[in-house]
This record gives sequence, structure tokens and C-alpha cells, in this order.
Amino acid sequence: MKKRVLGRTGLEVSELSLGAAHITSGKAGLDGATPIVRRALELDMNLADTSADYGPREEALGKALHEIGQPCIVSTKLGPRGPGFDPKDKDSLRRNVERSLELLHRDVIDILMIHEPDRPGQIDWYDDGIAFRGPVTELLRELKDEGIIRFTGLGGTTAYELARIMATGEYDVVLTAFNYSLLWREAEIAILPEAKKRNMGLLLASPTQQGWLAVRHDDELENGALWLSPPRRQQFKALYRFVDQIGIELPLLCLRWALSIPGVSCVLTGPKNVAELEQNATAVDDGPLPDDVMDRLDQIAAMVPFRPFEEPFGHQWGADTYWGPGAA
Repeated sequence: MKKRVLGRTGLEVSELSLGAAHITSGKAGLDGATPIVRRALELDMNLADTSADYGPREEALGKALHEIGQPCIVSTKLGPRGPGFDPKDKDSLRRNVERSLELLHRDVIDILMIHEPDRPGQIDWYDDGIAFRGPVTELLRELKDEGIIRFTGLGGTTAYELARIMATGEYDVVLTAFNYSLLWREAEIAILPEAKKRNMGLLLASPTQQGWLAVRHDDELENGALWLSPPRRQQFKALYRFVDQIGIELPLLCLRWALSIPGVSCVLTGPKNVAELEQNATAVDDGPLPDDVMDRLDQIAAMVPFRPFEEPFGHQWGADTYWGPGAA
């Protein structure tokens, strides 16, 4: 598998790597994690990403890597392991990192990110919203000086707030999710340019947009999905027609599109089993998309350049009922 340089870290990472958010979500549960990790390494994926707040996945990844004994670049994130988490208690945050080291069977974490720094209503990391300083930034500097972590990063999901934090120049890597895919392109406006300006390594997660694009929903698109806006509905129909025309399965098209974007250091695939992992790996074998296909996908994306007002953050394909957008 080809390698790409992860920005100013200088690390050479596989262009498709393992996102470990779902490695225990398959039918095999915890027992299914090790086969996925082993196969990822066999496929020459050399980076795995997890988080303290992914439930048992950090532990499962660490256990698998320890059993397999093969080198791997590991990225994890500071986040709440349970209730009572205080993002401004530096001692507690340090214990959180120490727990990650223990679960991952590591003396050093290659990349430590702040999870969701761009959503203070979810996790209020910083003391102010201008300089983005706080106990967590002090801790990251200390851990880097002590050699406990090699590089720092941000793992976020917004299109503009995340770019403001990137602009501080404090971080080496950014992981962006849910805001950059075939049909959702807002990260192009601020996040990608800021990453290029700061020479930050750019990890692209959720190329299938949280499942919106993981499989096709032709029947529901025609006869249901009451939550779907008319512009988005027409956009999906145009995409499906194009998928039929070029003969590339939708999830593989998503991955090949992501791998074709200039500046993307690594695309994270989040398989629930070995079969999903192997299917996704074929996207790398097929290579980047031709220019004419990229141009047509740009045209389809431009049909809905911004998220429609009432569109839910997560898709509702397959929902039995729909009761409207809820309270304002």
C-alpha cells in the first residue's frame, strides 16, 4: 500500500488506515477486534485511530496490537470515559492519558488528539473561544516535552469552528469527520486550506458520511424518507444514476474519491468485520478516480452546496416513523 507523509510530523502513513471506532461492533463483539486489526496490518495499513470515549475500542485495539506484536502508528484522543469527566482538570486529564497508555500497551502515544474541541456544548475544553487555551493545551505541551506523546492533534466534526482552532498553530494533525464526503463538501472552505497553510497532517474520517452513503436506498428514496429535503432527494437520484453509469459500488466510490483529494494524508476506514475491511481495501488497488469522474461528482455535490436547514445530522434511512424536526 502506498504511503503519504502526515504533514509536519514526517510520519509516512498508509493512504488507507484503520479507524477503530467500530472494531467491536460486529457480531463477534470484542472477539472480532483482533482479526480486523491483524488483517489491516497484513494489508499494510500502518496507522490505527481510536479514542478514550469509544467505549471498549481503545482497549480492544491495544490488546490486538499487543498480541500481534507488529509495529503500528497509534492515534488516540482525550475524551470522557464516563460520567464526571472534567475537561479542565489537568490532573484528571493526565490520568486519562495514563489509562490510554495502559490500555494500548504503550510507553509512548504517537498522536494524541483533543476530541471534539470544536463543540463546547459537548465538551468545554478551553477557557476562552479566541485563543483556545486551557489546562488541556498545557498538558499536551508537557506530555510532548516529557516524550509521552510524539505529536498532537484535533479530532473534530465542524466545518468552520475547527479551522479557527487549527489556526492557533498548536497542533500537528487534524482529523475531520462528517463534513467532507461525496455530497458534503464544506470542509473545503476552511479546514483543508488551513491544514495546508499549517502543514498539518490531514486524516479524513467517515468518507461514507456516517452511513448516508454506505449503501443505496433506491426504494426509500422514491417512496419514503420523509425527512429528506427535495434538493437532497434530487441530488441522491443524480448520484445513483451516475453510480449506475460508471459501474463503481457506492462505498468504494466514496473511498476512491477521498483518496483522490489533494492534501489528504490518510483516509480512515471504519470496518465492523474483516469482510468490510477487505472490501474497502480494494479501493486502494483501483487507485484515484479519473478527472472526468471527479468533475461530474463535483457537479453533483454543487446541487446542494450547504446542508439543508431541516436535515438531520445523522441519516434516518430505514426509520419506521417520522415525526418532523422536533422543537426549535
